[in-house]
Formats: sequence, C-alpha cells, structure tokens
Amino acid sequence: MSDAIRCEQLSKHYGEVTAVNQLDLTIPSGTIFGFLGRNGAGKTTTIRMLTGLIQATSGKAWINNIPADHPDSRHHFGYLPQDPAFYNWMTPTQYLNYVGDLFQLEAKIKKNRISELLERVGLENAGKRKIGGFSGGMIQRLGIAQALLHEPSILFLDEPTSALDPSGRYDLLTLIEALSGEVTIFLSSHILADIERVCSMIGIIHQGNLIRVEDRDSLLNAFSNNHIFLELHQESMPQVDSLIHKLQQQSWLNDVNQENAQLDLLVKDKESAQSEILPLLVSHNVQINKLEWKRPSLEDIFLSLSQS
Repeated sequence: MSDAIRCEQLSKHYGEVTAVNQLDLTIPSGTIFGFLGRNGAGKTTTIRMLTGLIQATSGKAWINNIPADHPDSRHHFGYLPQDPAFYNWMTPTQYLNYVGDLFQLEAKIKKNRISELLERVGLENAGKRKIGGFSGGMIQRLGIAQALLHEPSILFLDEPTSALDPSGRYDLLTLIEALSGEVTIFLSSHILADIERVCSMIGIIHQGNLIRVEDRDSLLNAFSNNHIFLELHQESMPQVDSLIHKLQQQSWLNDVNQENAQLDLLVKDKESAQSEILPLLVSHNVQINKLEWKRPSLEDIFLSLSQS
C-alpha cells in the first residue's frame, strides 16, 4: 500500500512558540486517520502545512509523493477548514459550479459531479436554496461536497463536528464512514468519541509533539486493563463460591472480586485466560449472561497520555 501523506521532522515556530515540533508521520492510502489533540495542540497548524496554506519552519512533507508546498499537490486533496465560509447569497449548485470552474472541470463532468455529490451529502433537495439559511450540519456537508468535487484521493477535515448538535454530528460521521475505502481521510478533532467511531488509525498530538501513532484497536488493546467482566445467570448462583475458589487457583489470575452475580477478574496472563476461562465455566456448569474483556476507552488513553 502506498503512502498518501508523509512528514519528516515537520516543524512550525512562531517566534519562541513551537506550534508543531519535528513531526514524523506516515499515513497509508485508504486510511481514515484521526488526529487527536486538545485545543491548541498543533492540529490545525499541521493541516495548514500539509495543504500548503502556511510554510513549515523546517522539515518536509509529501502528498502522494509530491512535496506539500508544490502547486501540483493541490489537485490531490480536498480541504474542509474548521469554520468554512460560503457566499450566503449563492445556492449549493451555484457555489459548486464556481468551485468546478476554479478546477477547470469540463461542463458535463462538472454538472454530473455536482448532482452526484449533492445527493451523496444529502443536499439534493436543497440545491437551489440560499446557503445563508443552512444549518451548521448542512454547511459542513456542503463543505465536504466542495472538497470532493475534483475527485481528490485525500480529504483533510479540520474539526468538522465541533460546532454541530448531536443529530448533525451523527449525519456527518455517517457520511465520513461511507467514504471509507474511497479516499484517504485526515480528520482532526478533540472529540474522542468521533475519532474512536470512524478512524482506523489514530495519532495523538500534545503541545506540538506527536506522542503516539497506532491503529485504533492496537492502541486500545495496548492499554488494556486485563479485566474480564463476568455476569452469571441467577440459576448459577449456588455454584459461585466453588467457581471463585477454582478461579483463585489459576496461575493466570491475579484477583477476583464479586458483587452479587457479577465477577471482575484481574488477569496477569491474557493468552492463558483466553483459552481456559470458557472450559472452566463449562466444567462448573455455570450459565452466564455476559462475558467480556474490558478495555479502556480512547478518552482514558488520551487523558493518560496528554496530561500537562
């Protein structure tokens, strides 16, 4: 798989303030990459360097192997800024026509793309309405349509859900999920639930420094608490004392805590626990309502990694 985005020692300084510090990052094509950080961590500065809107102080970046500061890179990505601005007197159709002209799209191709994208983002019935009357969610969906108009292979989205209500966030995240596999998406956000929901790869930036990059499941598993949550059926309660006694004899277990029909197992050997827990329950003729491995949320991990 080729690399869609690559940075080497990318830095940006504003006087004595370091906004981004020696960023090394590689994002494979087709990835939905979540760039997670607190407000002011350097997310927007990074995107602006990658899109050529500001010049890096030092280091290099590439978009589809083209230097990010080269004009040709502009044809390879679409960009939705945090606070997109449109001409309120225009309609979506008029605005997308205007954007298509900027990219010098042929008239027939432009017309077909506009129709296709308005339907894709759920604005097909609002194509002739004035943009000035749009909700925040409609504005963001129009922003994605304009970013995709010239069929780029990479999409930069800077805090796209930060100002939306729950319904607008849900609609926009559903749209982003639907784009999976079609384009590489660089999604910056401080909303952890959004990143955890849609992103396959996560980078955490704190005070300008990239402190972790990993695929989502590996990151969550790396911080696993090694806890098993077990809820027994009420009919199995007579066997619970015997079960706990047997569990305490297992070499893979550190501790077990009981609260009525619920058991919390602290595991020290995860592989052994995975292979032996179910046979042990069967041997004690225990019926279970639930058995799950507990792992921390992305919020837990983010807070532990980004403490000031």
